[in-house]
Amino acid sequence: MKVLVVGATGHYAHLIVPALVAQGVEVRALVRKPDQATGARQLGAAEIAVGDLRDTASLAAAVRGVDGVFHLGPVFAPDEAAMGERMVAAAQAAGVRKLVFSSVMHPSLPLSNHAAKRPVEAALYESGLEFTVLQPAMFMQNLADSVHQARTSVQLVMPYSSQAKMCYVDYRDVAEVAALAFTTDRLRYGTFELSAPGLLDRPQLATLLSEVLGQPVAAGEVSPEQGVAQMGLPPGPQHEGMLAMFTHYNQYGFAGGNALVLEAILGRPPRSLRQYLQELAGQAA
Repeated sequence: MKVLVVGATGHYAHLIVPALVAQGVEVRALVRKPDQATGARQLGAAEIAVGDLRDTASLAAAVRGVDGVFHLGPVFAPDEAAMGERMVAAAQAAGVRKLVFSSVMHPSLPLSNHAAKRPVEAALYESGLEFTVLQPAMFMQNLADSVHQARTSVQLVMPYSSQAKMCYVDYRDVAEVAALAFTTDRLRYGTFELSAPGLLDRPQLATLLSEVLGQPVAAGEVSPEQGVAQMGLPPGPQHEGMLAMFTHYNQYGFAGGNALVLEAILGRPPRSLRQYLQELAGQAA
């Protein structure tokens, strides 16, 4: 099987490439710039397609001759939904058999990064393609910067209430599920919420990190406005989207933490937050 991986050198989608290669899948990496080809090949990609999700012709060339497509859209892009719909259409036109879409848990939430996933899911359900829609919780990988800062500041700080309860998933587990979706028929025509077990507020997360690091770490917070300002984002869709997301988390958290589906698919317990934090601590040691 040959699979086109969108954003193969991206912050999260790069984890898909080795997961597919481990299952014997030949990967064609879709990259925006030719100089990203080396990084994609180092991850295990056998072929490179240079293209743009806004360019229909480049997508037609990228999907030619592949059996499947993995799609993870650029979050907070103002036309994220249109890019996803364009990819679905390109896959249809080329006679691609399978498309696996990395969506988001709770796409019904009133947030731009969630709303942008809904039209892509709808296009996929109506496409006639063999689809698998993955709806992951917050990625554990998003914690890395905060955890590294906590080692020296002894505070685990995030831009929303410390009492907000959040659910997480290690995106490597999502990548493993994606690989299974391409290499077996178990997950075809399915939509799956993917989460590690548990729903933690920041004091609980700080306690866990304290145990892992062997040093006290306190739960800290800044306001959503301060958090976005510290990121240095210019005015625009990403700035507005991040602020809206943090404001929503500040009030409601991100509910979930039921690992039944992910464990059933993997045939093993999902990677836990403790395991992920231990790995981060070991890398920094």
